[in-house]
Amino acid sequence: MQADVVFAGLAVADLEPALAWYERLFGRAPDLVPNDTEACWQLATGGWIYVVLDPERAGRGIVTLIVTGLEAVCDEIRERGLVPGPIAPIGGAGYKALLTDPAGNTVALAEPTITPPGP
Repeated sequence: MQADVVFAGLAVADLEPALAWYERLFGRAPDLVPNDTEACWQLATGGWIYVVLDPERAGRGIVTLIVTGLEAVCDEIRERGLVPGPIAPIGGAGYKALLTDPAGNTVALAEPTITPPGP
């Protein structure tokens, strides 16, 4: 299967603190607010993250964002008031730093040191 766009959601129990947190993480307001219970950020041409009010599923999500310059990205995020965990190796594949949103979802920032095989 080939997908043109990835639209990944993270459920939260309280929308307002989550929106403020993700605005600090991404350094900007949402790109799309389709209704009162969700907000969406486009992070790549075909990649979106959306935060949705869904208390029953809140806090059980995990998403990994692949970045270039992990240390610099973590520094930028710190300047916006969030504290990523320490940068740690991922086996021989690269490095990652973890953050946890107010609902308990995990956002991993990763920088691979190897190039994965193509599709």
